[in-house]
Amino acid sequence: MSTTSKASQRINALLDDNSFVEIGGLVTARATDFNMKPNETPSDGCITGYGVIDGKPVYVYSQDASVMNGTVGEMHARKIVNLYDLAMKTGSPVVGLIDSAGLRLQEAADALNAFGTIYLKQTLASGVIPQITAILGSCGGGLALFPTLTDFTFMEEKNAKLFVNAPNALDGNVITKCDSSSAAFQSEESGIVDVVADEASVLEKVRELISFLPANNGEGSDIVECADDLNRVSPELANCVGDTSIALSILADNNRFFEVKANYAKDMVVGFLKLDGVTVGAVANRSEVCDEEGKVAEKLDAVLSAEGCQKAADFVNFCDAFEIPVLTLTNVKGYKATIDSEKNIARAAAKLTYALAHATVPKVNVIIGKAMGTAGIVMNSKAIGADITIAWPDAEIGTMDGKLAAKIMFEGQGADVINEKAAEYDALKLSAGSAARRGYVDQIVEAADTRKYVIGAFEMLFTKSEDRPAKKHGTV
Repeated sequence: MSTTSKASQRINALLDDNSFVEIGGLVTARATDFNMKPNETPSDGCITGYGVIDGKPVYVYSQDASVMNGTVGEMHARKIVNLYDLAMKTGSPVVGLIDSAGLRLQEAADALNAFGTIYLKQTLASGVIPQITAILGSCGGGLALFPTLTDFTFMEEKNAKLFVNAPNALDGNVITKCDSSSAAFQSEESGIVDVVADEASVLEKVRELISFLPANNGEGSDIVECADDLNRVSPELANCVGDTSIALSILADNNRFFEVKANYAKDMVVGFLKLDGVTVGAVANRSEVCDEEGKVAEKLDAVLSAEGCQKAADFVNFCDAFEIPVLTLTNVKGYKATIDSEKNIARAAAKLTYALAHATVPKVNVIIGKAMGTAGIVMNSKAIGADITIAWPDAEIGTMDGKLAAKIMFEGQGADVINEKAAEYDALKLSAGSAARRGYVDQIVEAADTRKYVIGAFEMLFTKSEDRPAKKHGTV
């Protein structure tokens, strides 16, 4: 491997020092059409091999834009396919570092078929080994399916490009009007990209994510020694009902929470944390976004959006595939009510319901604010299969706000009656205590004590085993 190429430097930055072993370093292109010669394509524009990240084995390929612009041809693809075969045999993650002009036109049908062989391997590996893509240069056309067929996508913030159709090829658009290939667009608008940062930080973030993930679907949730206090009391949690990314950081071992898709559908937070050393996937509603100083920078409605539901459903599916327990923090009063939302909200909420109901991993739900109407049911309620449901003392659980319910039930009976009945309804039908008396809540705990109760619940559920009806797969 050339130690001077950018492709090799990226591998060295990603992996533990001196751990990389190259495979297929002598492979070159077979095609000789259009004056191509085999010795003009060292490694055929793709460096492949294996190494370790914090001692964990990983397979990695890195496209070399200095060799035919990193284009994908027959042998280039064969190296990636071979890497996937090895990763599947050994049960280890694959990390792809993308920097390519796309399809190698000189190889025509051979290159086109080559793309298909990689798609197939990515599909077969899905749910078996973690797949991570880091886009560090161009990733256009059919190459854009590489990151979308994998589990997590990272993108360099300034120079990387991700697109199926180039911005200038879109009807009515030019790149100066909307750069639809930019990291900002693909992380904020399309939601494809999980993390955006400079190149060095991207590679460091990939390393951090690997530290949370199991090597494969047979290993179970990643477990490490926990040095944090399992019974740590956190009084500040009570003030984090709005920004649950902060709440999850407080709950986590050593306050380490790895959020994914942070720039997309901000009303829903998803990411990984350790609880007593065990990796847990977290899904949480969010009604506030706080800045680095802890001040509220953005207010959001405590509602389910189509984008938030889809984001959460995809994340839960990943966790279930890799036996990672799921924690939900619920604070939702209904569904987003706009014309745009109405086009997709039912379908998206159904996907989230299905993902949570179908998941057989340990599932714990903490109701930290409101759990109103069927939106509350969708958020990992006991009704759809949560194993343990915990509520904070002032949580509200029911069909609707007491004032609104009273107006409907006692229409025309005057403000005094409605106010009296609203207070009565809140106490009888909306309180955490009322839900607990009916068995819909298992425990009511003070916000400050949440960590120890959640850890206790997951420890109790550690050996959980649950079957589903025999079928090839669902259709939701």
